[in-house]
Amino acid sequence: MDRADYDESFADTAELLRSADIVFGQLETSFAATGVRAPQARHAVLARPDGAASLRRAGFDVISMAGNHVLDWGNDAFFETRRNLEDAGLAVVGAGADIGEARRPVCFTLPDGTRVAILAYSSILPMAYWADERRPGCAPMRAHTVYEQIEHDQPGTPARIHTFPHQGDLAAMEADIRAAKAEADVVLVSHHWGIHFVRAVIADYQRDVARAAIAAGADAILGGHAHILKGCEVIDGAPVFYSLCNFATDLRMDPAHAASRSFQEIRVLAEEWEPDFDSLYNFPKASRLSMIARLEIAGGRITRAGFLPLHIGRDAVPRLAAPGSAEHAEVVDYMNAVTAEARLNARYRPGPDMVELLGSDA
Repeated sequence: MDRADYDESFADTAELLRSADIVFGQLETSFAATGVRAPQARHAVLARPDGAASLRRAGFDVISMAGNHVLDWGNDAFFETRRNLEDAGLAVVGAGADIGEARRPVCFTLPDGTRVAILAYSSILPMAYWADERRPGCAPMRAHTVYEQIEHDQPGTPARIHTFPHQGDLAAMEADIRAAKAEADVVLVSHHWGIHFVRAVIADYQRDVARAAIAAGADAILGGHAHILKGCEVIDGAPVFYSLCNFATDLRMDPAHAASRSFQEIRVLAEEWEPDFDSLYNFPKASRLSMIARLEIAGGRITRAGFLPLHIGRDAVPRLAAPGSAEHAEVVDYMNAVTAEARLNARYRPGPDMVELLGSDA
């Protein structure tokens, strides 16, 4: 958030969030009074410390700090952010003073006794943003990229891109999930991953990581980072949300930023992206469509999964799209399209309480 009153960001969604037993979100900033911006930070906004309490008032219970902004403002701001979140009554997952703390799950017990564990990882990692034995940061799930020249007699033509998981990080994640599953009935895994702004495309490593996580015992995967919606799939009965798009995400822009080389380089990735200097939401047109993932859990398992469509306007406030509205249909139509384009197996069944996510055999 980047506004005078942070609570404005949740004006249309706080009542819904407060009604849930567990509300999870991904943090894309630091809640600190001061910080020293890291030279490798790209777009970095330092939010005020009171942002943590605003998230709690909005209904959040657990926040992942596993992402590419976790150390944008240095170690001091990192530790202050974590402290501010915890002082506000929020659990923090996916980042810590060292790799052991970063990989530790957050656990909840639901009213019916079902035990839920949450883990969080990031594949989008500026240099040295991941934790190790003596350094703070987030839990990494790194990936490698290989570019294959397709036409060997045509220098300079576009390459085929292959990605694959870092084997050490993959093994560590699998071990974390197995350990969490030994103590909990349901394990939810958050991944900050994927290709930002590019329509529909799911990187190879994401599919590999998703399958490995579910084989290790994960019951659902919640994906973030891409800033647009991506398709879903169901793997062995477990729902995979590859990208939930944005939620309370302010982004101002001025003419200098719009003309910068860094913005022009990413602008071309999106289908349509026109800067609006009077708007708080300078994202591609497709980013107006978003969602809240919804999981119904009972008797030690996920009984239903789906999403609540959102529409985000120029004021950057996410608003629930009512069933039957044009905005609701637009989100569902977009999800059907990008799911098919990525050759994923999910189907969507709109209902009164959510758009239910179904596997191809359901």
